[in-house]
Amino acid sequence: MKYHPIESRLFTKNRQKFMAQMRPKSLAVFNSNDVYPIGADSTMPFRQAPDIFYLSGVDQEESILLLFPDAIDPKHREVLFLRETNDHIAVWEGEKLSKDRAFATSGINTVYWLQEFDKVFFDLMTEAETIYFNTNEHYRQAVVTETREDRFIKATKAKFPAHKLAKSNPILQEIRGVKEPEEIDLMKTACGITEKGFRRVLGFVRPGVWEYEIEAEYLHEFIRNRSKGFAYTPIIASGNSANVLHYVENNQQCKAGELILMDVGAEYANYSSDMTRTIPVSGRFTDRQKQVYNAVLKVKNEATKLLVPGTLWAEYHKEVGKIMTSELLGLGLLDKADVQNENPDWPAYKKYFMHGTSHHIGLDTHDYGALKTPMKPDMVFTVEPGIYIPKEGFGIRLEDDVVIREKGAPVNLMADIPIEAEEIESLMNS
Repeated sequence: MKYHPIESRLFTKNRQKFMAQMRPKSLAVFNSNDVYPIGADSTMPFRQAPDIFYLSGVDQEESILLLFPDAIDPKHREVLFLRETNDHIAVWEGEKLSKDRAFATSGINTVYWLQEFDKVFFDLMTEAETIYFNTNEHYRQAVVTETREDRFIKATKAKFPAHKLAKSNPILQEIRGVKEPEEIDLMKTACGITEKGFRRVLGFVRPGVWEYEIEAEYLHEFIRNRSKGFAYTPIIASGNSANVLHYVENNQQCKAGELILMDVGAEYANYSSDMTRTIPVSGRFTDRQKQVYNAVLKVKNEATKLLVPGTLWAEYHKEVGKIMTSELLGLGLLDKADVQNENPDWPAYKKYFMHGTSHHIGLDTHDYGALKTPMKPDMVFTVEPGIYIPKEGFGIRLEDDVVIREKGAPVNLMADIPIEAEEIESLMNS
């Protein structure tokens, strides 16, 4: 792995939090992601399933984690199953985890090779009454392939039809949404790498560059700072392309007078950062561009103040909508009649700001986290308002990642990344 080793105490704490919420005489199983084929003998780069990484730190394919707090034999209360390595694998694929290194990584004492799973699992299922299956229930999930977890669930239901079933996801939604200090430090590192990329781009952009060249500048800087690359597919959208919310073609030439909306973030140790900045191709905003830019920045700053313990997700977005409505009135994009006659289910401001303001961020860019209960300290959210004006040929979005604190203002993990219009102009013209 490119990233520095993570202390195993983080993963030990995470397992303890999960097991504390398990039913008596129950076990839970977590599988690694598949290695997905592309064609011929090619595969996509492996990325570990976030849940098994969150609970073990194991960043390797064909791995299984089993948790059984009430196991009769204490050594079977936490068990890792790994693909057995050998000299051939070491030569062709590189060294895999040994049992000793797996313990150092995870803090789990009991490590078996994968071929022992069926025997050990059967034995432990004779002690258990309930099995927790790990299903993806994220509110944005879009699963179109059968995963390793899916195959495991199907096979286990057929083999053990008399066991009670439970879901790991509600527990994971709750505990993954509240970050440990070590996780926040890892995300801060990812944000710092993103900052390096952004500052590099500020010195690179000029009329005539191509969007994909800007993408390449980010990728260069991310990888040279121990990131695997982008945390998600980057958006480098110049001119009217910024009004396409998920524009990812990044294949247009940037023209003088245009703005470039860049929604990019580095990953580090599987943790995501998520930044959006909008900059002028020519190094200077026009008066109108700056007017809209400062309106978006004001909404972002005011929205950030609302991220405090006890805030309800739905109410938060309503309040941000009110702030945005006020700014759109000031910009002349809405008038009082638009607001008075608006559809409550699709308020007038949605014409120019049609997406949500915030989402959880962590191991996933759109991370697990409770959305129907009050916000808690150490949750980490993005704040990303935007104003999109196709008729004027530009869209502006600004986004930072912030941590809710027990007391006081949220902590902006991207506080060092330039965002004020004047600072961006100064850096682009220095």
